[in-house]
Amino acid sequence: MGRLPHLDADGHARMVDVGAKPDTDRVAVAEATVHLNSSTAEALFGGQLPKGDALAVARIAGIQAAKKTADLIPLCHPLALTSSQVDVERCDEGARITARVATTGPTGVEMEALTAASVAALALYDMVKGLERGAVIGPVQLLEKSGGRSGEWVR
Repeated sequence: MGRLPHLDADGHARMVDVGAKPDTDRVAVAEATVHLNSSTAEALFGGQLPKGDALAVARIAGIQAAKKTADLIPLCHPLALTSSQVDVERCDEGARITARVATTGPTGVEMEALTAASVAALALYDMVKGLERGAVIGPVQLLEKSGGRSGEWVR
């Protein structure tokens, strides 16, 4: 498998040096599903939650999370994001959150997209828990990424 780049010669965790890598346009898309019963989903998408506009709160939480990923994930590089978009739509399971994050730089934004989707799902849970404490988050998964040496990947 070769030497893992997040380990130094002694096997200690380290942040990878990306200084010599060329800047490329990079995009990642991730999703999180929040499983809700039909009455909770109806209240959520009908704007009838006691706590207010959960969809707006989830979108903003996800955008903020993408920008703070390096503060949360120890070996992530702080990145200058060029865009971060979080959408929430109704699905059979309840709610599907999609996060799309982009940058131009030497390293990818997969972790930023996954963090955005995850935190948006947590914010949504916080907004619906008064109606449904048993809401379930998951799966959270990367859907696609582009840019960099490894090019494009699609689930």
